Amino acid sequence: MRRALIPLAVVAALSGCANLAPRYEQPAAPIPQAWPADGQAAPQPLAGWQEFFVDERLRGVLALALDNNRDLRSAALSIERARALYGVSSAATLPSVDLGAAASRARTPAALTTSGNASIADRFSTNFGLTSYELDFFGRVRNLSDSALEEFLRTEDARRSAQISLVASVAQAWLQLATDQQRLRLARETLQSQQRSYDLIRQAHALGAQSGVALAQAQTTVESARGQVAAFDTLVEQGRNALALLAGTQLPAALLPGEGAVAVASLPTPPADLPSSVLQQRPDVLAAEHALRAAHHDIGVARAALYPRITLTGSAGVASPSLSSLFEGGSRAWSFGPSISLPLFDNGARRNQLRATEVQRDIVLSSYEKTLQTAFREVSDALAERRTLAERLEAQRALVAATTRSFELAQALFKGGGGSYLEVLDAQRALYAAQQTLIGLQLTDQANRVTLYKVLGGGWQAQAAAPAATTG
Repeated sequence: MRRALIPLAVVAALSGCANLAPRYEQPAAPIPQAWPADGQAAPQPLAGWQEFFVDERLRGVLALALDNNRDLRSAALSIERARALYGVSSAATLPSVDLGAAASRARTPAALTTSGNASIADRFSTNFGLTSYELDFFGRVRNLSDSALEEFLRTEDARRSAQISLVASVAQAWLQLATDQQRLRLARETLQSQQRSYDLIRQAHALGAQSGVALAQAQTTVESARGQVAAFDTLVEQGRNALALLAGTQLPAALLPGEGAVAVASLPTPPADLPSSVLQQRPDVLAAEHALRAAHHDIGVARAALYPRITLTGSAGVASPSLSSLFEGGSRAWSFGPSISLPLFDNGARRNQLRATEVQRDIVLSSYEKTLQTAFREVSDALAERRTLAERLEAQRALVAATTRSFELAQALFKGGGGSYLEVLDAQRALYAAQQTLIGLQLTDQANRVTLYKVLGGGWQAQAAAPAATTG
């Protein structure tokens, strides 16, 4: 039996002698080599979101989201599916041997026998069988397996990209909720202040010390503030719902933002000499490159279809008319059946399939380049916003201080009888608008840090990313 299997092993060893896939080389990045310098000091590279986010409540929400978010769970299941499919494809590169056993009994009528007597024949057999194993002379099976491997790796990078996006989305939603809570508090404080002013003017109007115009103006501001409170109250409730959806579960009150402004991220400005090659380590860029590598292997599959395909079937075992003599000498049996399929004429179908595969590779290449260009633009936009945020925050804080002083002077002048209530209202509106804008800018500052974390692929490395190895 072993001697019968030797030819099969020798022929199988000859498979995979050629690979018709084009040689892969990482494309040149169609982006500048670095971002414009901004004169900032170089920071330490970030290790992960645990180092990046400093608020313990937000860290707790992120941990819940990574465990319970359904989109991320689907991405993880996609990896398992891709891993299984790769296992199916890689299994085809080696022979598949089955162990079989069979027994049969057949009766032949007398009319069909040469002796004129009915006969009963028994047959027992057992064998090892090789079923339709393709000799991969032109790399078709190997390229199918390599393409499946690249798809598995692409899916893994897609999951990493989804995780980074989820972390950023949760942080943004948490920040937005904190901001809306601040705005709601400010609106309530403003409503209380305006309600007190309205009550005083109403009393003064009852005594004839204030006109009906001043009373109507005061009531207008109260009703406007009441509408602002209701609007922000709705936004806060919707923000909690959005955060719970991202987390995939209801959140404990202890993990929600508390009173006052929040600072969730410890992200310094990226170094002035940060090379754009770090983008080639972004998970979505890596996923696009794996898709490009898979497209190269698909070309190898299409090219191999133009050449003959040789498959083997065979078996080796024992057979006997009786079970008792099945393993006795002389009962050995074997079969060997190679087959060849040679494409002759298909009206250009295989050639057109090859051309379609080559064009698909070019499409995937364009998609890879667009992914890099988009990543560069995202980082550039985030850095451009980062460069002016400190100045904008300083200017807005100065504006809040100035409008606060203006409101206080207008109030003092009105109470002293030297000004109109309209001046007080104008100063109060300006102060409220300036305070709301400052809250919004504080959100923009924190959100920009989160955006940089996301668009730089979860952080950055201080040195240029190492180029990917060239494979054949």
